[in-house]
Amino acid sequence: MGLFSSKKEGGMMDMIRCDEQDYLIWKWRPAGNEVNSTNKENAIRWGSSLRVKDGEVAAFVYKQKDGSMQDFIAGPHDESIKTANFPVLSSIVGLAFGGGTPFQAEVYFINLAGNIQIRFGVPYFDVFDPRYLDFGVPIAVRGSITFNISDYQAFVKLNRLINFELETFKQQIKDAVTKYVKGTVANVPADLNMPVFQIERRILEINDWIHQRIKNSLEADFAVNIKRLDISDIEIDKDAEGYKKLRELTADITEKLTKTQANINVDTLQAQSDVNIKNLQDTQRINADNLEEQLRIQREEMQRAQKLQTESNFFETHKLNIQTDAQKDVLKAAAENLGEMGNVNLGGGGNNMNPAGMMTGMLMGGAMGNQMANMMNNMGNTMNPQNTQTPGNNQMPPPPPVTQYFVSVNGQQTGPFNMQQLQQLVMNGQLQRNTFVWKQGMQNWEEAGKLLDLQNLFGAVPPPPPPPVNL
Repeated sequence: MGLFSSKKEGGMMDMIRCDEQDYLIWKWRPAGNEVNSTNKENAIRWGSSLRVKDGEVAAFVYKQKDGSMQDFIAGPHDESIKTANFPVLSSIVGLAFGGGTPFQAEVYFINLAGNIQIRFGVPYFDVFDPRYLDFGVPIAVRGSITFNISDYQAFVKLNRLINFELETFKQQIKDAVTKYVKGTVANVPADLNMPVFQIERRILEINDWIHQRIKNSLEADFAVNIKRLDISDIEIDKDAEGYKKLRELTADITEKLTKTQANINVDTLQAQSDVNIKNLQDTQRINADNLEEQLRIQREEMQRAQKLQTESNFFETHKLNIQTDAQKDVLKAAAENLGEMGNVNLGGGGNNMNPAGMMTGMLMGGAMGNQMANMMNNMGNTMNPQNTQTPGNNQMPPPPPVTQYFVSVNGQQTGPFNMQQLQQLVMNGQLQRNTFVWKQGMQNWEEAGKLLDLQNLFGAVPPPPPPPVNL
């Protein structure tokens, strides 16, 4: 039957596809052929169907006169192998089928969508603190690395696809990761200026540092894309002799430094506390002195105001006492004169009573009596304002009412004060325009400068004297 009837020439058409679920590199072989059994395992028959799923690529490796060649069909692809619709293999297909025989090519399916994760562990190795290079601390590292294939052409160039074993490839990457991780962690204390004892708690920072250092090297060596590096544990052997000696040394230094710093802090706090206490005491003393001085000034002002009030209240009484004494003297003199009037000698001679003299004395005594009665009446009216008569009855009118104001001094009510006393307060500087005052009939306290009957008090205050003139 020609080309397709001869088993030697390749037989029936094949379906070239990969049905594996979990793979990285998978080699296709014609149905019924064992691995490396005959050369027919690489014979691709005319009209065979090629199916490449999304996320994978089919690599055709064949030999030409000038050496091996590769052609790649990236998925998705599902067509029969013919010259017209398979242009990437048109040259070799044309040559092979034109000669009446199938062409020889290896077909490899490469998984571009799958991620491969490898767990690794680096056994204990010595890491030296850059401050104390005589003490090696054993450290172990464990983690995982995740990679995939993105540049499949570079991957085919670096890796032999025939008889590709994923486990062998993973072991190669694991060995490389172990080497790079060990070399990087050993230099972390010096590169990152990090004490050895801080390595365990700075694992995230170290993880990023290692990832940056080994990513480019692994991708260049194996043509894989390093997606993640996860350091899960960095363990220090705390039972090792180097760890104990280094710990003892650094603990002593740290303890001394801590104590020194603590003493400095205590001294500083004590000094600051002493300064704060002294400032507080000074502030309290100044406030007490100011309060005492303020109270003294208020007390003196109150005493002065009370003295002015007392003088005002007793001024009229004092004046009345003076008038009363004067009137007593007048009455006494009048009584004496009245007695002497009876002995007035009008020329009768002798020591006998003179009638004419008595009449004259009586007339004069009566006039003086009337005068004294009027004086007594006036005195009584002065002493008892309720007996004051209204004008028109031949009596003196009562004195006009005296206007008196209360004055607010430091929030305390003082007074009342009459105009003369208020003038004295203005002269002493105790009553100013903005001082609040009140009198009977006012609803609220008002500033003294705003009242019409008090404005003259402030206008009468003389200006300050001019400065002295140097001659």
